[in-house]
Amino acid sequence: MSISVLLTRLAIAFFTLFILTRLMGRKEISQMTFFNFVSAISIGTLGASLAIDPTLSVRNGLIALAVWSAFTILMGLLDIKSRNVRKTVEGEPIIIIRNGKILENEMRKTRLDTDELNLLLRKKNVFSVGDVDYAIFETDGTLSVLKKQGKRPATKEDVHASYHAMHSSPTSSIVIQDGKVNHNNLESLQWSLEKLEEKLSANGLNALEDVFYAEVIEDGSLYVDTYNDEVH
Repeated sequence: MSISVLLTRLAIAFFTLFILTRLMGRKEISQMTFFNFVSAISIGTLGASLAIDPTLSVRNGLIALAVWSAFTILMGLLDIKSRNVRKTVEGEPIIIIRNGKILENEMRKTRLDTDELNLLLRKKNVFSVGDVDYAIFETDGTLSVLKKQGKRPATKEDVHASYHAMHSSPTSSIVIQDGKVNHNNLESLQWSLEKLEEKLSANGLNALEDVFYAEVIEDGSLYVDTYNDEVH
């Protein structure tokens, strides 16, 4: 392929992608659902092939881009018109914390573990699961969080405290995660296993095996979440 042909194909691919992305709208970027993600990758791959693949003619490359973009636009229109189509293509938001209770079955559906959950919460300036009333995993992979009544927004001091807690202090320190005792955090808290069991007993739990997640929050109290998904 000569330089002039390559430059011509690059220019055609660039302006074609520019026009098609403008036609498809901002949703491809602003609300990156699984379908949007696959669509964007496919269009980018077709555009790259049009630009540099000599085995693909310009005509066929343009047809492939146009048809794929038309499918994407059509799915977007059906998505707007039909809730059933929207549910099939994008899925539905999933509640993973309800009334302060982690729903383990819903967590498994979203392929989230407790480390990822805490990461998403920290991005929302929430540094303790015990502060959360509701958390909803959205179709674009973000987490919407409703704090419990009376919980103030986090400040810079809270961020520092949370970071320090993850290393040494008792502030929002995880002591049971995914049903397993975190002995390192227990040592940092200067808690024995017996003390943890006493705290759990005070919360009406007599067996460590019943606990899915537990953390010591800022005021020294223990937030406990059991394996039972039922919320009363």
